[in-house]
Amino acid sequence: MNPARRTTQAATTALVLATAGALLSTTAPAASAATTCVSPVYKRQFFANTTFSGTPKKTDCDAAIAENWGAKAPATGLPKDNFGVRWTVTRDFGSGGPFSFTAAAQDGIRVYLDGTIKVNLWKNVTTTQKKTVNLTIPSGKHTLRIDFAAWTGNANVNFTYTPRTSATVDKVKPLTPTAPTVTYDKTTGKAKLTWAKNQEMDLAGYRIYRRLNGSSFPTKPLATTTATTYTDTSLPVTGADTYYYELRAYDKAGNESAGTAEKPVTTVDRTAPAAPTGLETSHSLSGIWIEWTAVTGASSYRVYRAPSGSSSYVSIGNMTTASYLDTSAVEESTYTYQVTALDTASNESARSAAVKATRPDATAPPAVTGLTVTPTEYGFSLTWDPNPAPDLGRYLVYRGELLGDDEEKVCSVHEVEWLSADTTSYEYATLPDGEEACLFVDAYDDNWWSAWKTTGDADIVVATELDVTPSVATPEGSPLELDASGAESDEGNHLDWNWSSVSQVTTGFRVYRWNPAAGTYEKIADLGSDVTDYYDTGARRGTTSFYWVTTLAADGTESVPAGDWAATAPAK
Repeated sequence: MNPARRTTQAATTALVLATAGALLSTTAPAASAATTCVSPVYKRQFFANTTFSGTPKKTDCDAAIAENWGAKAPATGLPKDNFGVRWTVTRDFGSGGPFSFTAAAQDGIRVYLDGTIKVNLWKNVTTTQKKTVNLTIPSGKHTLRIDFAAWTGNANVNFTYTPRTSATVDKVKPLTPTAPTVTYDKTTGKAKLTWAKNQEMDLAGYRIYRRLNGSSFPTKPLATTTATTYTDTSLPVTGADTYYYELRAYDKAGNESAGTAEKPVTTVDRTAPAAPTGLETSHSLSGIWIEWTAVTGASSYRVYRAPSGSSSYVSIGNMTTASYLDTSAVEESTYTYQVTALDTASNESARSAAVKATRPDATAPPAVTGLTVTPTEYGFSLTWDPNPAPDLGRYLVYRGELLGDDEEKVCSVHEVEWLSADTTSYEYATLPDGEEACLFVDAYDDNWWSAWKTTGDADIVVATELDVTPSVATPEGSPLELDASGAESDEGNHLDWNWSSVSQVTTGFRVYRWNPAAGTYEKIADLGSDVTDYYDTGARRGTTSFYWVTTLAADGTESVPAGDWAATAPAK
């Protein structure tokens, strides 16, 4: 086809508007200037002429130059013949290097690099013309401009620019990566590297190198990536060592850039000690003891506890020794325990095997109060207030004697009687011979915790016995031994005797009981020689009875009496 030589009315008008100055052309240029295309996207301008004069009819952005308009207008408001299209872009070519420019068009195409023509196929043709040019682009930013003219007939245009990546052609190293940073997560022991994207069009990726302080970088990279970030998960986590990182870019021809400035990280110890073993539990008044075998490398331990039947463990204590006293455990509740070991870097081990323990009731009843002691003919009568402990199990009556001087006396006691929990009184049958005594009652719960033995508190009462001993003393030298015991029911006081040494001949035995009113021992029974015990059903309850027993000779004479006493509480 032949280039058009005549100027249309529309073209003339456009030229006039473009050269008429600010008075007529302010609106269209402002619209064109407002179009911003982000590199490497082209800015594309459509002209209603092939000289690219005047104001563009349309301005937009184009990601690639690959158009085939045929015999149609390229855009609304443009003619289908005698129009021009201009593409421009300024981009960073990184380190530059060998490139190929390939242009194809029907009709004319010119390719400029920084204003210098590199491809010039500027003629009206009837078929697509094509040309490839190899050239070297310097490093940094450069501007490409592609002008296309469509005179008459069909219109199409293509342009590409690509790096030449053959190792025999490309000897240019990529630029060193910029803005490298490294952050270290002490919790995970991982290092994260980031850097700015390299502008090389033939970039293949990045290589990450790491070295330990005092050593050189290895020839083999730690890792390669096409991203601009990398997380190193392979750092040792056994102590405080310093490692250095270096980044290098490499292209498709195998060229590798210089390394970045080294970026250091200092690792922390993230290796936990072994889990504790040998857990055992025991009980004390204060709680539940948990003990275990000490762990090598552990500086402290952490105890976890869960209620029985639950898997929800909570930390209840930290200590430096291989034992722990759980004082917060609720009495009569069961728990499951696990223990972990921690080192000086706060690394925590796995949990130990679980052990169960129940804290028993370790709360003793309160001390017995309200104790009164009344001397009687049979000993003492005791009464006290009911103990309020809900788990009261029993009472224990103590009697003792006072030791020491008048300024400080101590009650040295012994056990007298265990009583049921529903008892608040006790008739203490003992010989009332005028001695001073100290008495108290202790309370025990059903787990055998004692108020007095746990706390040392007791309501001690001092009382003096009545003196009901006979005014006639029992002589010594009897051939018999007498044992008297108080009646336990209706059978009376029980007396039994035997020979104190070798059995002797006797015709019988005689039993006497002291009569305090008469002031003498009165005979109450004569028994045969084969009888060795006697029940005194005539003895009065609620008093102390004193007895003599003698042996009778053939001539009717009596031996020296053997004596004893029996105290009986009042009948219930």
